[in-house]
Amino acid sequence: MKTQRNQRRIVAAAFCAALTLGLAGGAYAQQAGGVSGGSTTDNTSAGNVNGGGLPQIQQQGDVSYVSGGVGLDESRALQRAQSQWPLALRFTGPHGEFLADVHVRIVDAHRSEVLNSTSRGPFMLVRLHPGRYTVHAKYNDSEQTRAVTVPARGNVKSAFIWNMN
Repeated sequence: MKTQRNQRRIVAAAFCAALTLGLAGGAYAQQAGGVSGGSTTDNTSAGNVNGGGLPQIQQQGDVSYVSGGVGLDESRALQRAQSQWPLALRFTGPHGEFLADVHVRIVDAHRSEVLNSTSRGPFMLVRLHPGRYTVHAKYNDSEQTRAVTVPARGNVKSAFIWNMN
């Protein structure tokens, strides 16, 4: 009886030690490999390289963008970062309520599509070359269009407000 109890304790201790070593080894491998968390397919802000609650930066062709802002930290981070991005988009309802899952399509002056994505929150920041663009934003079945001119210096903001009748 006493022997069985001791064997169970030994097995439990060995299991805990193996688990601890496995977790520590995984953390060491990440650190040694230079991985700090997040990837271009990870759309969350947890552990990404941007820091400060900013969601992971995505890439489509030569256009970089980031979207989100559902949580307070992420929303504040995106609002703080707006001035560093050539184009800042905001999606809200008639009373300022934040919207997510807005389909965004941006075309340049030559009618070539430069971005086709879905916003994961009320804010989308886009790094575009200076020039004229048309932003198509679709929420549910309602689409809005805005012409924007991205300056060589500074940025431009465009707000999309949907009436939720």
